[in-house]
Amino acid sequence: MAAAGVPGDRKGILERLDSGEVVIGDGSFLITLEKRGYVKAGRWTPEAVVEHPNAVRQLHMEFLRAGSNVMQTFTFSASEDNMESKWEDVNAAACDLAREVAGKGDALVAGGISQTSVYKHHKDEARIKKIFRLQLEVFARKNVDFVIAEYFEHAEEAVWAVEVLKEAGKPVAATMCIGPEGDMHDVPPGECAVKLVKAGASIVGVNCRFGPSTSLRTMKLMKEGLQAAGLKAHLIVQSLGFHTPDCGKGGFLDLPEYPFALEPRVATRWDIQKYTREAYNLGIRYIGGCCGFEPYHIRAIAEELAPERGFLPPASEKHGSWGSGLDMHTKPWIRARARREHWENLLPASGRPFCPSLSKPDA
Repeated sequence: MAAAGVPGDRKGILERLDSGEVVIGDGSFLITLEKRGYVKAGRWTPEAVVEHPNAVRQLHMEFLRAGSNVMQTFTFSASEDNMESKWEDVNAAACDLAREVAGKGDALVAGGISQTSVYKHHKDEARIKKIFRLQLEVFARKNVDFVIAEYFEHAEEAVWAVEVLKEAGKPVAATMCIGPEGDMHDVPPGECAVKLVKAGASIVGVNCRFGPSTSLRTMKLMKEGLQAAGLKAHLIVQSLGFHTPDCGKGGFLDLPEYPFALEPRVATRWDIQKYTREAYNLGIRYIGGCCGFEPYHIRAIAEELAPERGFLPPASEKHGSWGSGLDMHTKPWIRARARREHWENLLPASGRPFCPSLSKPDA
């Protein structure tokens, strides 16, 4: 199967999804750039778009080459309440970087906002909507292709975000960082999805906080909630690149390994192919990742769905399907691994004989 060629006219996000096309999102920025030395853990704000634009550009390029159809602006927590006077320059620079890289392939630019630091303390709707609107004004000026409200743990605040984003007249996606138990006010996933669609979101789902299998369980509940309410929307899932079956309602934040010792939990590329197939079979057509989701994970999504999409991403030029490149190895026991059955059935060891397989959340 050939790699994708030069892009033609770019279709919009809803045009793609309405036609049944699979849209591949991007992956981890905060966690990945922290590891690379460009983001400081704690508040996790994205000054890197101004201070180290080449690092952000490079990561965008890696995701594009791996198969991403969406370059999401690196604007997580880039709101006025978190960044004070820096927020506007950061949002503008993030839009420019995303647009620059998107122009090198068949990718769209999504302007992203996330939950505020204000909601938990004040729940001041007017104040919070003003914060969202400030970012939206930059996205409108930079003419992003669509907008995403992501990483919301409270349905109420997510609804406020969607209501503001609708003002731009662009398609709106909304993702919550919740698991099967629902949001932090105990609103079930299905009801969260209904609220988001009624507020005006055309694409709804989950991102971050939970691993692939847990995220898909939550998506199933969201889908069932929409069906029960007689509502239709496109579905999006952007899970962690980590396995988190042991975390509680707060997700991986409550695990003692967060954020500096999560590496033993990293999903393999084969885990992500399984996640992708299960998501596709669930009817999800916007599939990507969040924290811990590296470019090779995005490539795994693109490779798993290559039969449906009809092409492979450029990064697959250096990657044989299901380990087929190992056919050339000089050692016969390694050549024997050049088959799907080996990788699909492998139970990978951690190499840590004195470590538990699961942890106890701190909260």
